[in-house]
Amino acid sequence: MYKRVLLKLSGEALGGKNGVGIDPDTVDGVVRQLVELSKKGVEIAIVVGGGNFWRGRQGVAMDKVTADHMGMLATVMNALALQDAIEKKGVPTRVQTAIAIPSVAEPFILRKAVRHFECGRIVIFACGTGNPYFTTDSGAALRAAEIKADVLLMAKNVDGVYDSDPKTNKNAVKLKELSYMEVINKNIAVMDFTSVTMCMENKVPIIAFGLSEENSIIRAASGEKIGTIIH
Repeated sequence: MYKRVLLKLSGEALGGKNGVGIDPDTVDGVVRQLVELSKKGVEIAIVVGGGNFWRGRQGVAMDKVTADHMGMLATVMNALALQDAIEKKGVPTRVQTAIAIPSVAEPFILRKAVRHFECGRIVIFACGTGNPYFTTDSGAALRAAEIKADVLLMAKNVDGVYDSDPKTNKNAVKLKELSYMEVINKNIAVMDFTSVTMCMENKVPIIAFGLSEENSIIRAASGEKIGTIIH
């Protein structure tokens, strides 16, 4: 079992089948697994997206920086929803944001985040990197490197990385293992290349797996061979 993990959750994942808003059953399923892992002594960080409320591409006629800032604020709503659900199950949490919103959450301070882990708290990172033009995948890779996570867990809507789109090609083959450079050279769409490069440079392995599989977060954090590992 990994000692310290960073879980990347997309906003759409929290929206359930429709990918919009917050689906209570989906959140409950995620939180149940996080609480179980925390009680086993796993230090947990979460980076959450905001696509269930807002995606930058929605604002095609809008200034890119403005649209990205709106997306960052959407991640705060999801972070607070996760915080509420986790604490209702008895595990303390802290939300840290890359944009200062002191009346709502702590600003991101690495030393405070590490101290929270030591005290048994789950830390939820919101607002991505705090900069426009960067995805929440980049935020996940950055935070994973900063907190020295043992692994970056990428919860996806498919059960791993395939050699082609399994939704359109019934003969698509799941790849159980990839190198960082294979992802880059073959243009495999598991996360953006900025994120992959950051993980490669800081030797953070990535496990891409299906969120909808039973106990998939627990299994991935326990070192079970699930989904696709990129290292």
